[in-house]
Order: sequence, then C-alpha cells, then structure tokens
Amino acid sequence: MTSIRTAPPTMADGPAPADGTPPKAAPQLRELVFGAARAAAVRAAAALGVADALGERPATVAELATAVGADPDRLGRLLRALSSCGVFAETEDGRIAHTEMSRLLREDAPGSLKYICLWCTEPWTWETWPRLDQAVRSDTCAFNDIHGKDFFTYLHEDAPDSARVFDKAMTTSSRQSAVELAAFLDLGGAADVADIGGGQGHVLASLLEKHPTLRGTLLDLPQVVANADPRLRDGGPLAARARLVPGDCRREIPVQADLYIIKNILEWDDESTRRTLANVVAAARPGARVLVIENLLDNSPSMRFTTAMDLFLLLNVGGRKHSSEGLVARMTEAGLTVTGISPVNPYLHAFDSRVPA
Repeated sequence: MTSIRTAPPTMADGPAPADGTPPKAAPQLRELVFGAARAAAVRAAAALGVADALGERPATVAELATAVGADPDRLGRLLRALSSCGVFAETEDGRIAHTEMSRLLREDAPGSLKYICLWCTEPWTWETWPRLDQAVRSDTCAFNDIHGKDFFTYLHEDAPDSARVFDKAMTTSSRQSAVELAAFLDLGGAADVADIGGGQGHVLASLLEKHPTLRGTLLDLPQVVANADPRLRDGGPLAARARLVPGDCRREIPVQADLYIIKNILEWDDESTRRTLANVVAAARPGARVLVIENLLDNSPSMRFTTAMDLFLLLNVGGRKHSSEGLVARMTEAGLTVTGISPVNPYLHAFDSRVPA
C-alpha cells in the first residue's frame, strides 16, 4: 500500500480558476455522491474485524489480511480509502495504524460504534435510499412499499441477523448514554420513575444504582423486557426495586410514577408520537413530571448526522427527528406543560414537562 498523495487537478475537475487551483464545489459534490462508497468501506472494515485485529503497534496490510482472512491487495485498497478520510492511518513505511475513528470500530473500545456502523449500513438500507425522491413526493413509507410489511415486522420475521445487529447497536448506545443521563438528572424528590420504551433498561438501572431508595418500572415490548438488563431481573441486585412491564406504549401505559422518562422513541411516525404522549398524560397523576430526551435537528453540533438520520427514519419507518419547536408543539398538543430544555450532552437534549394539575 503506497502513501496517499494529493493528485494534481485534471480536466475532469472542471475549468480551473486563473491561479490554477481546482474549484472547490465540483470535488466536494463528487465526494458527496460517492458517500455510499465510504459508508460501505466502514461497514466492510467493521464486518471483517480489521480494527479488532490491529493492535497498538502499526501492522502491515499483509499481516492484517492474514488476521482477518482477506486478500492483501484488496484489503490494501479498502484501507487506502478509509485512511483518506481518517479511519486508520498509513505510516511512512506503509504500515497501518489506528486513529481515533478506527479505534471506535473495535468491539471492546469504550464508546464503540462498531454495531452502530453495521446497523446503519445493513443490506436493506441500500434498497431504500434510492427511493428518497419518491418519499419526498408522497406520504407513503418506502420500506413498506418495498417489503409489503412494516419495518419491525420485517426485521423480526425476515432478517433475524439484522435484528441481532439492531439489538447490539441499541444496547451499546443505551449503555453509553445511561451513565451520562443518571449524572445529569435531578430527580427532584421523585420516589418512583418509569422508563417508557426503555429497551433493556440501562437508564433505569443506572438511576436505581445511583439512588438507593428509588423504585422504577421498565415498560417495553414483551421480547425486549424478557431480555432486560440482568441487574433488573429476578436475582439481580436491583430486582427488588424494579418492575418489568411488557407492553406497547403506543397502545397503553399502565404505569403510575412521579417521573416518566421517554428517551429516543418519539422519532417513529407522527401518529405513534402523538399516541405515546397522550397515553403518558392519560396514565399519569396530576403534577407528574415527564422528561423527553431526543436528538434534535437544531441546537446540535451533529447536524450532518442528525439530518441524515432524519431522512433514514423517513424512508424506513415514516418517522422524523424533531426540532426544539416541533417537539415542544407535540408535547403541548398532548396536554403537557413544558418547563425547560437542557442539553444532556452535545447530542441529546432533555425536555422537562409536567402533567397539569
């Protein structure tokens, strides 16, 4: 693998200015339309386990190829593409070294994004992206049109391997944010908390660990609750203060609590968002606190990621990421009184609200 060098401008770059430098717009646009190649390259590296095979010392492409069972020449081409955008680096003698981004592809790395990268590039994603123009024109869901069923039904009936990747991605993401959320959240004297659509309950477990007298309820689909965090299940250290309730928050929330947490589940279709918020208001006691936590389209340093995820949701579940104004409007429409908006970290914002007395 040879060192990466910048090629001189060619006629393909379009007419150059008088000083001979290539125009910026043309190469930038070309890079954008080849974005799929970069996403595929990250996926390939994650699937092959290249980052896991690479230790603290730089390695040759041949050594890495042997470790992951790849062809050296083709692996070199893949690593050249990745190194050009900061995922891995090439040393002066042609060896491959880790970068901050490539370390995040390691399965054992703190804050690992390996399964997030695999999830966002699963095979079905490549079928829906070309239909974005149709999705913008119509009110149908591209995924449903292609597969004849909704996203989650397809995932669990037809794509079990992808479902496992999804579960690992969501678990990784939830674990990483749970500790931050527990540190951020002032319970305000709440005696019991309900995590609505809380997945395996990592947020709830972190809160119960931090507050020894707190009681908590986890509500999610039956198959999700069945695999809840071991700390919350029978025999776990937090089980005596935890209740696991199988159910669908879009249909009913049979839980009363002082504080309801709704984290990253109001991004499916708008009707689901309305029903979930309405069900919380219907279940809660007057004066109960409702904390909604979401990525935002505005007020975020990760606009490129969030706006891309917004389109991803549009295509696959008919959903959306929200702006601050849009989310406040939906919460108010449901009958909640929004009392404040605070950043949890650079990527998540908390919308504090109350059920009117």
